[in-house]
Amino acid sequence: MIEREYAIEGMHCGACVGLVTDEVGEVEGVERVDVDLDGKRARVLFDPGKVDDARIMDAVREAGYTATPIG
Repeated sequence: MIEREYAIEGMHCGACVGLVTDEVGEVEGVERVDVDLDGKRARVLFDPGKVDDARIMDAVREAGYTATPIG
């Protein structure tokens, strides 16, 4: 498992946090998702053998937002 942080653009309320959390959390290989509205970031713990950055960013896009890996 690895943990990676993503900058999330477009979030402005608690419902946004819920959408991102739900979409990313449903991706196979994602173990945990913590979304910080104030910091506009998401921290994701995932199995790199099952999922990669591109799939996680796709899930954020499906929720209606844009994600960029940090670091």
